[in-house]
Amino acid sequence: MRLGSEIPKQYVQVMDRPIIAYCLDKFVESGAVDAIQIVADPFWHDFIEQSADSDGFRCKWKGFSKPGANRQLSILNGLRDVMQYASGDSYVMIHDAARPLVKSETIQFCFDKAQGHDGVMPVLPMKDTVYLSEDGKCVTALLDREKVFAGQAPEVFRLGAYFDANKALSEDRILDMKGSTEPAVLAGLDIVMVNGDEDNFKITTAQDLERFRQKISAERQPGRI
Repeated sequence: MRLGSEIPKQYVQVMDRPIIAYCLDKFVESGAVDAIQIVADPFWHDFIEQSADSDGFRCKWKGFSKPGANRQLSILNGLRDVMQYASGDSYVMIHDAARPLVKSETIQFCFDKAQGHDGVMPVLPMKDTVYLSEDGKCVTALLDREKVFAGQAPEVFRLGAYFDANKALSEDRILDMKGSTEPAVLAGLDIVMVNGDEDNFKITTAQDLERFRQKISAERQPGRI
């Protein structure tokens, strides 16, 4: 079952803070991040500013970008704005606010591993047997799980090359995109895989939300730092 909330999941309150605020904290704290660009509907702009308000956030935050018809078009809008103040040789990190448990170490690690490449994508190995079904009802084939990986965020890309890869796609094609790395792969960019983090899960279902709530609650228990 999906989350089923009446508001977007990144704005759901957990322990008196919206999920997006936990996510932004990590990027504000990271020494590897120089600037933050947020793609969000204008309705939520004031809410985000109030939730993330801190000296560190105000120093790094560059502004809001308008959302697109799907996630990849939202990313493209964000890239256009980032290109106004960053060079094409810079690296841009794409992250989903619904993954609030990203670690500072992961952010630094991904930027480090991107050096000398066009991009980096953290991945997790498949633990279960993986099957292909053409119709969603019957098994078509058994896939080799040693060759199949689950992609995660944050992904890092060389800004100019990734921007060009997205601009080269037709609107119909970009509307079919399922993952942020797909345009880079289609453009033949050099994208390396690095080990992901099991704890950096995406909040999609009510069970995910409860798992996150329990983790935050445990971290705030007396005696925890």
